Amino acid sequence: MKLDFFKVNTPKDIQKKIAENVRARRKEMKLTQEEFAKKTGVSLGSIKRFENTGEISLFSLTKIAIILDCDDELMQLFSKKHYNSIEEILDE
Repeated sequence: MKLDFFKVNTPKDIQKKIAENVRARRKEMKLTQEEFAKKTGVSLGSIKRFENTGEISLFSLTKIAIILDCDDELMQLFSKKHYNSIEEILDE
């Protein structure tokens, strides 16, 4: 039996998962790729490429996040400090 909790995600895995999540949210909104492109201000080609490959510019991803009401989540990315020990927490 394979233990998936030891799996390390690759950058491509992460990109594809984000693209899958965006596609699901777009479909929940009942928008075609073309309608979503117009609503976000991201080109149709970029939307198609993103949903197929996970590749997109940060600027375009930010536009998408705003339309999906996920801009706060995007702004929180990398904001949490990770501590290596209890001493680090106590020293703050």
